[in-house]
Amino acid sequence: ATATATPSTTATGSAEEVSAEHNDADVMFAQMMIPHHQQAVEMSEMLLAKDDVPAEVAAFAQKVIDAQGPEIKRMNSMLTAWGQDPVDTDGMDGMEGMDHGGMSGMMSEEDMTALDQAQGTEAARLYLEQMTAHHKGAVDMAKDEAKDGQNPQAVQLAEQVIADQEAEITEMQQMLDKL
Repeated sequence: ATATATPSTTATGSAEEVSAEHNDADVMFAQMMIPHHQQAVEMSEMLLAKDDVPAEVAAFAQKVIDAQGPEIKRMNSMLTAWGQDPVDTDGMDGMEGMDHGGMSGMMSEEDMTALDQAQGTEAARLYLEQMTAHHKGAVDMAKDEAKDGQNPQAVQLAEQVIADQEAEITEMQQMLDKL
């Protein structure tokens, strides 16, 4: 058996080269989707820190973290490949007071505080309602990228986001119906 050198790839394909070809839609997609994903991770971590959250919802929150963490890294590697500064992912501190009006589905500080203060089933309900709105916003942004983007990896990621998050919206609706 001859050993052939093949580049190792992860589930998200982060080892795959990012094509330098891109347009403004690609850059905008990555720059907006990174903080959007970061907030989803933050909301999920907030939920997981609570007691008495239904196991099914906690498992879902962990799934969001596991999916979106690598996508954030992937989008930052895209920005770097396009000669753009990566988006700081060391925490959302820089996001405080930032107007998220331009990003669909982003939670306000009030929303985040409400989630932070809720407990148990109420926290789970709030999380699912907020994350459904959040996911719908991500799907809208991803649809714009799929339509207007030029970079093949970015368009592929956008299509992945649409498929994953539309399925998760359905899943969250089913969990909400049971709460």
